[in-house]
Amino acid sequence: MDRRTLFRIAAGGCLLTLGGGWSAGAFAAQDRPVPARKPEPPRPLRRVVLDPGHGGHDPGAVGVRGTHEKDVTLDIAKELARQLRKARGLEAVLTRETDVFLSLGKRVEIARTARAELFISIHADSAPNPNARGLSAYTLSEKATDAFAEALAQQENLADRLGVAEEQFNANVQAFLVDLAADYTRRASLSAKQGIVKGVGRDIRLLDNPMRSANFAVLKAPDVPSVLVETGFLSNPDDEKLLRDASARRRIAGVLARELVAVVNAAPFA
Repeated sequence: MDRRTLFRIAAGGCLLTLGGGWSAGAFAAQDRPVPARKPEPPRPLRRVVLDPGHGGHDPGAVGVRGTHEKDVTLDIAKELARQLRKARGLEAVLTRETDVFLSLGKRVEIARTARAELFISIHADSAPNPNARGLSAYTLSEKATDAFAEALAQQENLADRLGVAEEQFNANVQAFLVDLAADYTRRASLSAKQGIVKGVGRDIRLLDNPMRSANFAVLKAPDVPSVLVETGFLSNPDDEKLLRDASARRRIAGVLARELVAVVNAAPFA
């Protein structure tokens, strides 16, 4: 019996007599109503920040049929947010909800300010190889897994050089970047990437070697697990045809939502 229980018994007069029987106070205490237990405080919502790539004067990749990456990513992200918000205990935040430009630093800042459980940057880039198609996911690494991932990262990191002053990380973030991935952030990012790809692959075509890493600036939130998802490549005619289709985009968002819910409700997030 713990100390709290003993204290309650003593306070109610429910003490053993020296002869081994119960005192009168014990019977009186039994007649008193038992106070209701305080309800458990509600768990805070787990926040997922969704980042539709590009926007404003930066269209991102442009397909042969004129499809703009910034439009594809915004549509998928908004539908993904809508579906995530239906899941119990989850909150979805968008870095942008309209066709506006955000620097890469600003996107990272939004995720950190929101205290995101997970940051997902959504893209539909041009691939170094025009035959490449299918969904893939990337985590941060100073050294790219391969030339394909390195080329994508270099292409994405040019987003801040389109005539808008790049916003600098504040001193605290700079200090964090010395040790870029705290152990939890690194492990959680890798776990999220693996969970997303393995789950999505049951329903959506994947790129060959769909789990890669490279030095993507937008994934550099040091305290927020982050994954960049390429929903397809507008440099591939088949992927562009798919991503131009509103129903296909809704399906992609639905599958991603299902897997993100599973990811944040499992270790190491849960």
